[in-house]
Amino acid sequence: MYNAISTENFREIVRAHQERVYHVIRKMVIDHDDTDDLVQEVFVKVWQKRDSFNGESQLFTWIYRIAVNEALQFLRKKKRQQLIPIDEEDNMIERKLKSELSLDADEVQFQLQKAIALLPEKQKAVFIMKYYDEVPYEEMANIMGGSVGGLKASYHHAVKKIENSLKAGLNH
Repeated sequence: MYNAISTENFREIVRAHQERVYHVIRKMVIDHDDTDDLVQEVFVKVWQKRDSFNGESQLFTWIYRIAVNEALQFLRKKKRQQLIPIDEEDNMIERKLKSELSLDADEVQFQLQKAIALLPEKQKAVFIMKYYDEVPYEEMANIMGGSVGGLKASYHHAVKKIENSLKAGLNH
């Protein structure tokens, strides 16, 4: 049995990976407080499931998978709880982004973050993993499940939606 996570090294694992996990989740969730809560949840799950880590993948790949799953689960739960009209959701996302981005953030970055926030969960996760984290499709398939071809299609659809959103947003 392979076990790279022990009581002795768990603090070091958290210290080594906490910031990267934060950024992965933050890109998906946007809100700082929600992200902090989810980072804690991720490391609680890492501890609880430490015996299931078998060493077939890198430790961070395994943690990354837990982080993405937690973020997606959070977004689904939040969406079910809110059930608000789409135009109100757009306005809510816009307000949240404006409050989270620095005051000198330029308009293109704002529009990009807004477009990403409006993507369906799977496309959002695939786009963030590929565009920001440069995760290879093969590794992404291990993290999210599914085929490389399906993930490439999700990325392509996400890029098209973002391009259309940017064109529309920057023309206003």
